Amino acid sequence: MAHKTMNPKVDDYLSQGCMRCKLGGTPDCKVHKWEEELKRLRAILLDCGLTEELKWSQPCYTYQKRNVVMMSAFKEYCSLSFMKGSLLKDAYGILVKPGENTQVGRQVRFTNVEDIIKMEAILKEYIHEAIEVEKSGERPKIKQNQEPIPAEFQRKLDEMPDLKTAFEALTPGRQRAYILYFSAPKQSKTRESRIEKCMQKILDGKGLND
Repeated sequence: MAHKTMNPKVDDYLSQGCMRCKLGGTPDCKVHKWEEELKRLRAILLDCGLTEELKWSQPCYTYQKRNVVMMSAFKEYCSLSFMKGSLLKDAYGILVKPGENTQVGRQVRFTNVEDIIKMEAILKEYIHEAIEVEKSGERPKIKQNQEPIPAEFQRKLDEMPDLKTAFEALTPGRQRAYILYFSAPKQSKTRESRIEKCMQKILDGKGLND
């Protein structure tokens, strides 16, 4: 695959941070802790022919507008997160669940650039496999919430694909908490107000009480 173009928004992410908290734009932002590792991961992802975008304040790599893998910085590690990681064979046993109840997403975590360099060929295998999963159209089996999604929230999910993707990436417990919170008011207007106030938290990958 051809090497894809760097997105200036990701350049800003690497130089300024993710801007998701008050540390964004400061030397204390966790992006700076892993800057060398993130740059190495970025080069690998672009070398696999994926399109580089910025979604949910993080670098997201897509194939024909479908999310394949995200690159993230955390306090203790940086990671690649495969959106449909549960469908990958994981031949080398390197994938982990981001949370105990995560159904679909899987991470590969790194704490130094040397490991990334050693694993480059393996990582490319996983990325190409993830692209093939997208090409195949295969969908992971997801255990559905017991509570019905209120109509007002379902409309928002249908209108905003990014919101739908972000909501589905949450753990079942976080999804359920939002659904119960949105469903509680008797008046539709109040339900809509709650949804509007929580949309950014969902897009940021946060639970109702995070």
